[in-house]
Amino acid sequence: MKLYKKENKVLLLHEGKIYVKEDVNWDELINRKGLYKQLENELSSFNILDNADDIFPQEHWDAPIHSQEIWAAGVTYWRSREARMEESQSKEGANFYDLVYTADRPELFFKATSQRTVGHHGTVNIRKDSNWNVPEPELTLFITSQGTIEGYTIGNDVSSRSIEGENPLYLPQAKVYEACASIGPCLYVPEQPISPTAKIEITIERGNEVMYHNSVGIDQMKRSHKELAGYLYRACKFPYGSFLMTGTAMVPDDDFTLRVNDKVIIEIEGIGALVNYVDEI
Repeated sequence: MKLYKKENKVLLLHEGKIYVKEDVNWDELINRKGLYKQLENELSSFNILDNADDIFPQEHWDAPIHSQEIWAAGVTYWRSREARMEESQSKEGANFYDLVYTADRPELFFKATSQRTVGHHGTVNIRKDSNWNVPEPELTLFITSQGTIEGYTIGNDVSSRSIEGENPLYLPQAKVYEACASIGPCLYVPEQPISPTAKIEITIERGNEVMYHNSVGIDQMKRSHKELAGYLYRACKFPYGSFLMTGTAMVPDDDFTLRVNDKVIIEIEGIGALVNYVDEI
């Protein structure tokens, strides 16, 4: 099933039917172990709709987040390792990324709160003080306060590669700023974990031209979802649950950088498509 959020309303898609519920506390709704079964048992408390377009225009979904934090995992794919090593080569920081790819402990870092997160058809920012900015398409886990993975969404971990490449200690500035993250368009809550053969696909459009297109299977990830979630929850508590972006394998060539008004489309099988536009800050 899929949960779409718009202010205090929730639209739920399940087995071809459309359900809606108003005055919903998002944190209480999603932060539950066994979420699929819990929602399935509560369908009678939702109203059934024939057409949701008037209530929930599809171009204006909110990000499926309220009090949760978004964290991210780095260098979980071989291509990400290569890209980070390339961008840090001149500053002698490349070895850090090679080591973290092979280490037992993954790279995990704070990304955003809901304040700095936009949803489907929202506008993400690139930094004016960076001349090399890219989107990073990532499968994003929803993990409850108890540490169980209950859902998935699409994430865009917008990054300033020039800042991170200058010095790995600048990672927070490269990653964390206003409208630095996007998740959506929904929270996908399956009965079983997402298929390991699911593909992530990204398209970047500039005007009528496709500037970059690529796809990869999530089975190319070096680390398991449970492993990443386990490390995140080792010494942190998340009373409302958390979102964890799981890394990217799709990095445009070094001569590409995002520009204002670019359109970024990220699709993941089973979840849908997350569309964002680009501005700068």
